Amino acid sequence: MASYEAIKNFDEDENDDDVELALHHNQISESRSATVFTNGETARPHIHSNKKVEERSSSSSSTSTSKLQPQSPSQPQTKSQRLVSLDVFRGLTVALMILVDDVGGILPALNHSPWNGLTLADYVMPFFLFIVGVSLALTYKKLSCRVIATRKAILRALKLLAVGLFLQGGYIHRLNDLTYGVDMKQIRWMGILQRIAVAYVLAALCEIWFKGDDTVNSGPSLLRKYQYQWAVALFLCFLYLCLLYGLYVPDWEYQILSEPSSVPKIFSVKCGVRADTRPACNAVGMIDRKILGIQHLYRRPIYARMPECSINSPDYGPLPPDAPAWCQAPFDPEGLLSSVMAIVTCLVGLHYGHIIVHFKDHRVRIIYWMIPTSCLVVFGLVLDLFGMHINKVLYSFSYMCVTAGAAGILFVAIYLMVDVCGYSRMTIIMEWMGKHALMIYILAACNVFPIFLQGFYWGNPQNNILKLIGVGT
Repeated sequence: MASYEAIKNFDEDENDDDVELALHHNQISESRSATVFTNGETARPHIHSNKKVEERSSSSSSTSTSKLQPQSPSQPQTKSQRLVSLDVFRGLTVALMILVDDVGGILPALNHSPWNGLTLADYVMPFFLFIVGVSLALTYKKLSCRVIATRKAILRALKLLAVGLFLQGGYIHRLNDLTYGVDMKQIRWMGILQRIAVAYVLAALCEIWFKGDDTVNSGPSLLRKYQYQWAVALFLCFLYLCLLYGLYVPDWEYQILSEPSSVPKIFSVKCGVRADTRPACNAVGMIDRKILGIQHLYRRPIYARMPECSINSPDYGPLPPDAPAWCQAPFDPEGLLSSVMAIVTCLVGLHYGHIIVHFKDHRVRIIYWMIPTSCLVVFGLVLDLFGMHINKVLYSFSYMCVTAGAAGILFVAIYLMVDVCGYSRMTIIMEWMGKHALMIYILAACNVFPIFLQGFYWGNPQNNILKLIGVGT
């Protein structure tokens, strides 16, 4: 078992060519050696004040010269230890995402909750956002130029936004028929990668610009140093609650086409309410319809699996005879207002990263992590008990608290197992997945791999690789 000694150094290897974010492999190393190598360049030796005084020599010049000389290859070198818990946490989240995507349709308990409530699948998005924040604290712990860092952060967010629009904006229509192309009248503007991009850039800007110069040596000093970031988080929570419970939602209507040549059916939804958090008349959906346009929203809403809208609930199915008018209406689970609370989850992860940066002792880190973790979980459950329901689609305040706290619990558990106790061999697969999370996400969750399997055929599109291996015949 590793000791609880203070960890001396950190090193962040930042790759400008990648768009990793939460899916990014952050090269974080914790080393007890005196020399740190950063981005291929040799940094100056770090000589700590608590180091024992060397024996005096008759020639002081030769002693100082020997200090600055590089270490001989024949001399033993201290092996650096990476903080691999970040990679393991990210890889575990990717594995969880693949599990719920592939098995969620078979086991409803693994699938997303149709509306209120919390299932295993509902933890995936907050976990990604949480790890974004942790990674940002380590990426921007030392800044040479805020303007350059801002430009790089914006560029990375734009890259991820472009990837999200391409993969989730509607380019792939029907996999079985291999039809592609984007109808700009119906492109989906928001999505998972787009939400991560928005949360990333705003959290990055907070970390770059809203950071004090105070010396951190205790919990209160940590709060003082990052007080403006906490002010941003509180403001976002206040803004979300005001809009969700304060906006008036009028009646609205939408239309759907049963066939391309048929006359569209028009459905009217009666609302005229305020502070409603049900599927039909909430402010989250109204803002998306007004700003993004209803034709640019996700067309397979999660609430279509509710008992009111499906005879096979909690799975998708035919509409009941008395189904309400809103059952087939588009609704984006990664909409604008709900993304406000997603940013707060990222800022919570940022705080956990600050603890890594400023406190080196394992015990101190775990204590400072578990205090906000416990408060978030308890507060979220109390809010749900008093009527502010846990809701992933709306990204309710209670949902943010519970899932961010759960992310903290899992992260602490992985940190204890991997970085403190040293059981890294048990998680080597998760670590590998964490290093290549963006690639795995694109291949598995964005249908790139299914396209590859169906895109190569012999003579007839049906004679593809899937038929060759006996799948889908």
